[in-house]
Amino acid sequence: MNEYELNVYHELISWKQEILKRPNMIDRLSRKAQKKVNEIIPEKIHSAVTEAMKGMVQATLTGSQFTTKKAQGEGLSLQQKDEKLKEKLNSYRRTATIEGAGTGAAGFFVGLADFPLFLTIKMKFLFEVASIYGYDTRKYEERLFLLYVFQLAFSKDEAKVNTLKMIEEWESQDETIMEIDWRTFQQEYRDYIDLVKLLQMVPGLGAIVGAFANYRLTEHLGNTAMNAYRLRILSTNPTIE
Repeated sequence: MNEYELNVYHELISWKQEILKRPNMIDRLSRKAQKKVNEIIPEKIHSAVTEAMKGMVQATLTGSQFTTKKAQGEGLSLQQKDEKLKEKLNSYRRTATIEGAGTGAAGFFVGLADFPLFLTIKMKFLFEVASIYGYDTRKYEERLFLLYVFQLAFSKDEAKVNTLKMIEEWESQDETIMEIDWRTFQQEYRDYIDLVKLLQMVPGLGAIVGAFANYRLTEHLGNTAMNAYRLRILSTNPTIE
């Protein structure tokens, strides 16, 4: 392990500690409120939203698979891969910011279009990340891994901890338990971003909130993805050059 990888190793320790730390009081109260709301919503609504989210994500995964350059990180060191990811993140962050500002400024009904558009941007970005770090997204298990990275970025509390464990133990996981729980996937994502996306639809605030929210959420996804792949690489190749 060289000096850069050693520094990354210590960064990963801090990153995991941040994920595993106990939520503060505000987060706990917010979580309780969201849980109450979810309990009030009829089961048929939950099922319909879950199926809609599943279909939307699967369609995005299929499209992204054919538009992503393969083997972008071939022959690169971990440091070079990280640098390449940061370049990609800058590009996708700008795209997401422009998209958020545009849909936010256009009012409520156009603002609703932000959900699938922004989801597509995030999924396409994750395909780019996988390619940079040397993973073949034509393989089903690699596309599943992308979904767990997404879920890790946009979930809280117990779901986040469980997802981190799945990612840490990915190479030794039994294939029968790798399948994504779509109900958890959509509910955690919705609960994570619902307030900021509601504010995006408020007249006069939409463009500002949309641009800022998409910028920060894309940045957060980028940081999560980078560390998830770093963790996977260093755990399977602890002595890489």
